Amino acid sequence: MQELGEHRVCPALKQLVAEASWALARLDADRLEELALSCQALNRDLPSAKPEDRVLLACQARDAAENMAVFVRVLEATRANLGVMNRLRELRGEHLEYGEAQAHGWAQPEDNHGDN
Repeated sequence: MQELGEHRVCPALKQLVAEASWALARLDADRLEELALSCQALNRDLPSAKPEDRVLLACQARDAAENMAVFVRVLEATRANLGVMNRLRELRGEHLEYGEAQAHGWAQPEDNHGDN
């Protein structure tokens, strides 16, 4: 991530959040990783930022609030979808497992119908 100081320019937070939402919606793991690293750097550099840079970031955060809300909804939907996929995987696994009867071979049912 680029520093907040005068030598480097901080990307607009609103754009960063919008890109994160799109990358998550497209399940673009590489882009999400890049954006996560950018956010980590932003948070790491914030304590040493100049007051004017802090004011700029506060303004960008207010401006990006709507995009952040969208990102939260996309993230929640993705988590829910992951939960469904994991549950389906579990259910498929249960069907693939063999019980004791299958491990010993299927027992043929005895024919007790009309053989007196």
